[in-house]
Amino acid sequence: MSSALTFDIHHRLDGALARTGTITTPHGTIETPAFIPVGTKATLKSLTPEQLEAVGAQAVLANAYHLYLRPGSDILDQAGGLNAFMNWSKPTFTDSGGFQVMSLGVGFKKVIDMDGSVTEKPLSKKEKLAWIDNEGVTFKSHLDGSRHRFTPEVSMQIQHQIGADITFAFDELTTLHDSYEYQVESLHERTHPWAVRSLAEHKRLNEERSHRPPQALFGVVQGANYEDLRRECSRFLGAMDFDGFGLGGALTKKNIGEIVGWMCEELPENKPRHMLGISEPDDIFACIENGADTFDCVSPARVGRNGALYTLDGRRNITNAKYMADFTPFDDECDCYTCTNYTSAYLHHLFKADELLSNTLATIHNERFIVRLVDDIRASIADGTFFEFKENYLSRYYATSRK
Repeated sequence: MSSALTFDIHHRLDGALARTGTITTPHGTIETPAFIPVGTKATLKSLTPEQLEAVGAQAVLANAYHLYLRPGSDILDQAGGLNAFMNWSKPTFTDSGGFQVMSLGVGFKKVIDMDGSVTEKPLSKKEKLAWIDNEGVTFKSHLDGSRHRFTPEVSMQIQHQIGADITFAFDELTTLHDSYEYQVESLHERTHPWAVRSLAEHKRLNEERSHRPPQALFGVVQGANYEDLRRECSRFLGAMDFDGFGLGGALTKKNIGEIVGWMCEELPENKPRHMLGISEPDDIFACIENGADTFDCVSPARVGRNGALYTLDGRRNITNAKYMADFTPFDDECDCYTCTNYTSAYLHHLFKADELLSNTLATIHNERFIVRLVDDIRASIADGTFFEFKENYLSRYYATSRK
């Protein structure tokens, strides 16, 4: 589409859709596959941007909805954009705001149900904070109850003010509880037309805002668990002039690789694909194997702040009593700042004492763990050992939980 983004493929994995590559943006490159940490409000909770860079993060994803509400996308524009505002020199992403707007209460209390096994009751009119029509979404702020309106054009205007290198088209987030008929209506009446409108507004803004670096736009594929809808949406968006594609929407965990494969088989091979919202090792392997290049998730930081830390043998809770007098590193196989400088006993103490430093040290460890895992997957694709690495890694990581 523009000089906003280029994507070069370096290696392809025989027998799968996995590949390695380089995404080049105005703020630098991303070696793919890559995990993109989430800095929702222009910060990853409890870390400085310098600490985030130190864990090996190649880029960061911020949230258009939250930044629109506070401090305001116009403030970021005045600051010179997201990079200048948060002192981050590497590439940036923003989502469209659609996930947050619609998860406020368009459908069900649990918007993304990864295994499809939980049945939630629909939200009442009193509980709902967002209303969808074919032109956009009207919603109440979770901060003060004020009313706002997002359309594809407004989402693009907000994202251009924020100034991320990679932005996403405005789409409707459906749920696994929505019927097939509703999924069809959502694609044809909203997600597809909104993609056309997002792209047109994005192009206009790139031309109008020539004082800023050009921004890239990814279309977002929806269709829930339905193969025909996923493939149809992928073909529709793939024929358009997007710089890349987001693999979005509700889907079941047990079918995640298959569903990603449906989309990536239809999408243009020469453009990057970003999986929205995954971070568990088995999901990471499945999505990369089936063609995803980048992905983001808040989970590593969120579970870390609750005391759950990753190891090669699965997640462990640092608040368990066995760590109270453990004066060894939490993970002696980890190269992160936390594990090379502090003991399990100290981390345990910080959590039990409710010290803020517990959040910082746990987040450093978890973000580094997932970033390093994806770096290792990238290396295994390059040297042809992916399947062996996947088998060895997952059999160890899930050994206890699968007994």
